[in-house]
Amino acid sequence: MAEQTVKVRKGLSANAKKVIVLCSMVALLVLTGVLNFVLNGDILDQTNDPTQVGGDAVTTFFANYRTDRETARAEEMSYLDAIISSEDSSAEAKTTAEEMKQELLGNIETELVLENLIKAKGFDDAIVTMSTDNVNVIIDQATLESEQVAQILGVILEETDYAATQVVVVPYEA
Repeated sequence: MAEQTVKVRKGLSANAKKVIVLCSMVALLVLTGVLNFVLNGDILDQTNDPTQVGGDAVTTFFANYRTDRETARAEEMSYLDAIISSEDSSAEAKTTAEEMKQELLGNIETELVLENLIKAKGFDDAIVTMSTDNVNVIIDQATLESEQVAQILGVILEETDYAATQVVVVPYEA
């Protein structure tokens, strides 16, 4: 009788982990939707004009972009953690997931540093996203002079191993 209980617990353990991971991902998705609804409602209430263009629209764009990026990354981290902690995952899959998680954490840190360095150069706001192929920079200005682009490019080249041809600087026009 005791042996059967142990077998059931082992079977439920692997399934329970899968269920917990799945429920966590669904909960994060629901939380993201609720936060998006609440925050968008607050923003519309503050402006009283949802078609208004200007500072609020820019702030909303940059805030929403960061929120969406953080949500996507949290889901990716959760997925990688599920692979790493799963008993069913192969050693190779776990190693790959750990490497991907380390790369993602490095990108998050580097993006934050780059955003702050760009702001320190006098720009109101900036969003930096890194991939294996390029770096995208969105700047809170309708137009950029070549000197400003050179400043941004200089920051990216000093702090990363990307080439100038891999950096895309985009002005944000509300």
